[in-house]
Amino acid sequence: MEYIITDRKPEKLFHFFEDISAIPRGSKNEKAISDYLVTFAKKRNLWVYQDTMHNIIIKKAGCNGGENAAPVMLQGHLDMVCEKRADTDHDFTSEGLHLHEKDGILTADGTTLGADNAVAIALMLTLLDDSALSHPPLECVFTTEEEIGLGGAKELDKSLITARTMINMDSEEEGVATVSCAGGVRIELIRPIQRKQEKGTLLVLDLTGLLGGHSGMDIQKERANANLLMARVLMNLLTKTDGMLVNVCGGSKDNAIPRECLASILYKDERQAQDASCTAQTLLNIIALELEGFEPGFSCKISIHPNETARVVSKEDTQAFLGAILLAPNGVQKRNINQHGFVVTSSNLGVIRTNDSTLHIVLSPRSSCSSLQEEIKERILLLARTFGFTVECSGEYPGWDFQEHSRIRTVFQKAYQKLFNRELRIEAIHAGLECGLFSDAIPGLDAIAVGPSIYNCHTPDESLPLDSFERFYQLMIAVLQNLAVISE
Repeated sequence: MEYIITDRKPEKLFHFFEDISAIPRGSKNEKAISDYLVTFAKKRNLWVYQDTMHNIIIKKAGCNGGENAAPVMLQGHLDMVCEKRADTDHDFTSEGLHLHEKDGILTADGTTLGADNAVAIALMLTLLDDSALSHPPLECVFTTEEEIGLGGAKELDKSLITARTMINMDSEEEGVATVSCAGGVRIELIRPIQRKQEKGTLLVLDLTGLLGGHSGMDIQKERANANLLMARVLMNLLTKTDGMLVNVCGGSKDNAIPRECLASILYKDERQAQDASCTAQTLLNIIALELEGFEPGFSCKISIHPNETARVVSKEDTQAFLGAILLAPNGVQKRNINQHGFVVTSSNLGVIRTNDSTLHIVLSPRSSCSSLQEEIKERILLLARTFGFTVECSGEYPGWDFQEHSRIRTVFQKAYQKLFNRELRIEAIHAGLECGLFSDAIPGLDAIAVGPSIYNCHTPDESLPLDSFERFYQLMIAVLQNLAVISE
């Protein structure tokens, strides 16, 4: 393989990252990367375990003074969020990523980079491949389906893990250690519908260019939601005109703030469609002013297509659909004003979609407070009943509580201070991490989550500063060297 990253140390860290990026690894498509890890381990005579979910555990004995130290669990996830720009032709199921490096910043061509969580995979492989390092016994855990509800971590046989110290590497800000996180769940609202075939002129609205982002890490930025904006425009149009809804498709992941939404409405004749286009444009101009300075890329293209035949959604179903979308909880729901406005509870309206016979609305509520998580779930269930939707909940995972005393936190703080002459920031995050599942299953687990800086995760603008990744590797080596001299 010809590598594009050639001037960074250690060289293998970045070469492993590129190797990983060449393997398709969207959620539920992790078999290839999982098999790659099995082959990697067997070639080095390392203990390896692979389950039916394609989770992997690789164990390596302590080295160079760390043979008798307490084992340490290193953990990251194999899957990535597969998002691409509307004009990008890329098949995530069969194609690897096309990486670009410029001025020390790594990106992918029109797609997510997958640094979330390839940085963890590459770092663990580098440690497992290097016999010169000093470290305690390592238990490297690679999980699947993290991005769609932590599915792999839920199913993994955690009795195979002997370590009581865990270093999760799914954090995305250099100089910050995460010690608590929110729990969450995926909630899908489904309503059966009636359609009938009609002829007329089709009005198509193509809303694009929003910033989007991670529904946990970026929700506090209050970025515009393409699904809500489209529902607002559609409700305005269908209240003022005689249009009939045909299709809506917005967002692709419950945990990504939607950047794009496409909708179509049928009118009896072209004149009605032209008038509706003017009505829509007036509202879109107002929305553009509201978003000015916050969403610089916002745009909505309107096109008209005469002499079309389409199966339209009934008026009753359309009203229920748009009403549920517009009243669904979205964005920050509660902050902790005593903790600098930290987000406690939120909800993301991630996906809206019309199928041939059903309507779909997918939300991702989160909270670090279990009672408030139940409260927002009840609100969504009430919304569903009110508008005639059934509900499917999946991918629920627990939060991770802050521990007053943590040896691994202290080790990281001291190592970071010594290496970089500044304090490591300790914080809780609103995103979900697998630490909660492992802490629930392994009594006495002392956990921390760390990582290099990764920008714009879950979007095609995702980027990784390579110098940050280098420093993260240095920090991990220092921490493991310190842990190597701590006896069981």
